[in-house]
Amino acid sequence: MNSSTAYEIQEHPHFLLEKNVDVTMRDGALLKADVFRPKGDGKYPAILNLGPYQKDKLWVTPPTLEEKGNEFMNWETVNPEIWIPEGYVSVRVDGRGSGKSQGQCDPWSMAESIDYYDAIEWAAQQPWCNGNVGLLGISYYAINQWFVANQQPPSLKAIIPWEGFADIYRDGLYHGGILSVFMTNWFTAHLLHHQLGRASQTVANPWERNVLGNWLGNNLDTGALSGAQADWEKIKVPFYSVGNWTGMGLHLRGNTEAYMLSPNKNKKLRMQNGSHVHPFYTADGRADQMRFLDYWLKGIDNGVMDEPPVKLAIRHGGDKIVWRNENEWPIARTQWTKWYLDVQNVNPTAVPLKGAIASSNPSVEAQCSYAATGMGSMGSTSAASSQVMGGGIKPDMGVSFVTAPMTEEVEITGPLSATLWVSSSSEDMDLFLTIRHFDENGQELLETGQQGSPVPVAKGWLRVSHRELDTEKSLPYRPYHRHQRRLRLTPGEIVQVQVEIWPTSMVFAKGHQLRLDVQPRDGIGSSGYLHYHADYNTGTNTIHTGGQYESFLFLPIIPKV
Repeated sequence: MNSSTAYEIQEHPHFLLEKNVDVTMRDGALLKADVFRPKGDGKYPAILNLGPYQKDKLWVTPPTLEEKGNEFMNWETVNPEIWIPEGYVSVRVDGRGSGKSQGQCDPWSMAESIDYYDAIEWAAQQPWCNGNVGLLGISYYAINQWFVANQQPPSLKAIIPWEGFADIYRDGLYHGGILSVFMTNWFTAHLLHHQLGRASQTVANPWERNVLGNWLGNNLDTGALSGAQADWEKIKVPFYSVGNWTGMGLHLRGNTEAYMLSPNKNKKLRMQNGSHVHPFYTADGRADQMRFLDYWLKGIDNGVMDEPPVKLAIRHGGDKIVWRNENEWPIARTQWTKWYLDVQNVNPTAVPLKGAIASSNPSVEAQCSYAATGMGSMGSTSAASSQVMGGGIKPDMGVSFVTAPMTEEVEITGPLSATLWVSSSSEDMDLFLTIRHFDENGQELLETGQQGSPVPVAKGWLRVSHRELDTEKSLPYRPYHRHQRRLRLTPGEIVQVQVEIWPTSMVFAKGHQLRLDVQPRDGIGSSGYLHYHADYNTGTNTIHTGGQYESFLFLPIIPKV
């Protein structure tokens, strides 16, 4: 074994750090962990993280982070200098085949969740632990909380999945059936870290398993990825689900689905705005985390479970938010409203093609066609270059639908959907929907996105061949697609589709306008989450409105209290 993996104990002013502790799995494999714990012989609850981000990799925090950086900061995990003095133990485990743990890495798999189960039970039995284990972390360290919770480890007493998807197929890999290249890029980046970076010095060939082939080979929801899909009936542990309105494209959907669908009575929901990491390290975010864990891991009756269970950052545009508590999600007083699309008066030479949004279904049937590619011929260019060589983000592709200026303030908060009638000259078509916000001067109001770049109000996606619904799981405001077979189009065939638009919150002031872009490719605010555009996206796509072709947005309008 490389000497850098040897066990050692370090004493620091506020805690002890045990490095490279062996954590034994049920098959005898040894995973390596770092344990930050208070000095002395007391027993404390443990907060665990397990994943491939390397426990020894220092995170150099941005200067804008509210918490001060230090030599113990690790990407998307708790800060030991704050949490250990509060009476917690922080355990960071290198997942199998990552960092300093030998074996084969299999991210977000059933195998990983079993390892996580074993790590939780290992921690609960240590002399420094009071037997109660909680999970808290961002992104990867949030996602796999759902999957180990499926396994119901007996010592797991509370989880806080802070911005973490819950269904690898629908939330992560295939948005509406369309591959997100964020996921393939993520895999490649961490493969390179472990094969060519510092981790390669201690772990031998840990990423040989063909994870990427498994993801691409299961481009329908075959059940092969079920180890990375939350089963809400099985998740009995108390949870605080924390999402981000700007996380459309990765985490947002999982956090709201969790609260909406789980029958678990011990649940809370927080929806925030802005950067992916900053809210986690604020006094406000930390207070929510610590009060929840104090209640469930320390038995402190602080009233956290008596408070309204839903905490929402209500957005007013341009990063302006007002926090508001609610008693449920979706909000019970929601006025579910149809805003109809109308292409009767589209100027076919305008850029962009611009239709209208009306309060009633137009009596006149009309149609509007647009190029399916949004670019010239790709020729033999690669899938990756198709994202940037004339085929990347083009805000004026497709057709846009715009409301008249609002006559009064309108709040839209909740899940939402679009019902469209469409046809194509090809055997399939991709629908990329973007909801945008414009002020009284026609200037777009954008938000600071999860990845730091500006993003619009909301997004939704659907590959039309994936339009088949699971009627038992679908809701009018949240269609649920089966993704188990492809219903190809006959050129010119007109079909109805329901498009899930990921939940949002936005207040449109008097005089402001809502715009819906319907496009064949990624639109504005997609830079962090581009998609692979299959080569059948050619020819002409058409939107049909009016008469028998009722095309509309289904919106959660919240009346003023």
